Amino acid sequence: MVIVREMTEVQSTDMSNGAEIVGVLKRVLVGPSDGAPTFAVRLFTLTPGGHTPAHTHPFEHGVVVLRGRGTVLTTTGLVPIQEGSVVFVPSGDYHQFRNGGPERLDFLCIIPVQHEI
Repeated sequence: MVIVREMTEVQSTDMSNGAEIVGVLKRVLVGPSDGAPTFAVRLFTLTPGGHTPAHTHPFEHGVVVLRGRGTVLTTTGLVPIQEGSVVFVPSGDYHQFRNGGPERLDFLCIIPVQHEI
């Protein structure tokens, strides 16, 4: 069955822990509860100064920036991203998303569904 909903209808979860994760909200737009067998689509919002943890994991993901500006920390340094940027993070690559701007940073993150918890 086809599922259609507005992104704003999906409840957000505050992922922040005050240390390694700061100012991060996550909405699972498509995921296990929808019966998706292959991928999950999440919407992340980073507040000004917010960042995801610097980490690696054993799966790839794709990111599409919808709003704002920020950077991705990689093993080679910081890479700027902005509305319209597309990021591919291969399995095992070190990365962190940061919002250093004055406005929120919104991006879609697509991962294998079995890794959405």
